[in-house]
Amino acid sequence: MKATKGSALLARVKQRGDLYAAVCPSRGVLEHVTSRWGVLVLVALREEGMHRFSELRRKVGGVSEKMLAQTLQALEQDGFVLREAHPVIPPHVDYSLTPLGLEVAGHVAGLTTWIEENLPRVLEARSHETRGKKAS
Repeated sequence: MKATKGSALLARVKQRGDLYAAVCPSRGVLEHVTSRWGVLVLVALREEGMHRFSELRRKVGGVSEKMLAQTLQALEQDGFVLREAHPVIPPHVDYSLTPLGLEVAGHVAGLTTWIEENLPRVLEARSHETRGKKAS
């Protein structure tokens, strides 16, 4: 039996994703991990461990309840975040990273550290670029 192009791609994807392929599900994972809120949630959970929803919302300044809920749900579906609901009143839900989440958060944390450490250089470059546009 001859394999079709679709089944060949699926077989390849099961071994390793292909971000350059338009249909590869790795693009969705990339979007979840590298979105502004995804990055901040992953790093916050990596740095300080388990959080309740309200704690995460306070930690990640500027995120709305809706965006935080959507981000946590996407990261949970990708296997990065563990959601533990405790059967108490009022409801108590804890969020933490899975082993896979710890792995990806480590990579993302490197990027966030670089950005924080190099922010003065980036701001200087922005300032220089802005001055150059005003002069022309």
